[in-house]
Amino acid sequence: MNHRNTKQRAAIRQVFAEYDRPLSASEVLELAQRDVPGMGAATVYRALGSLLEEGLLATVILPGQAPRYEAAGKAHHHHFHCRVCGRVFELEGCLSGLQSLVPSGFRVEGHDIVLSGLCPGCGV
Repeated sequence: MNHRNTKQRAAIRQVFAEYDRPLSASEVLELAQRDVPGMGAATVYRALGSLLEEGLLATVILPGQAPRYEAAGKAHHHHFHCRVCGRVFELEGCLSGLQSLVPSGFRVEGHDIVLSGLCPGCGV
C-alpha cells in the first residue's frame, strides 16, 4: 500500500530514528508534536498502523502495558522497563542456556525477556 509521506508521518518516523527505543503511542505523539504542533492522537495511531503494515515498525508487548513500537528488522534483543518513568529501553544480546530451564519434551520456539527496575535517570 502506498502511503503519502506527509509532514506528520515524516515527524513520526524521525521520532523513531532519533529515540531508537520502544515508544508508546502517547510518547510518539508528544515527541512528534515538537515538529508538528497540533498533531492529534488519531494521526499518530493511523501512522503507527500503516508503518506496522509496511513492516517498518514492530510491536513490543510488555505484560500489563499498552503496546510500544520500535523500528523493525533489528537483531534479537530484550527490553528493560523503568518502573518509575515508564520508559522502555533495548538490551542487546541474549541469555544463553535457556533451553536448560525447559522441561523435558518441550521445544522453545521463541522468547521475550523484560527486566524491570530503575533507569539511570530515575535511580539514585
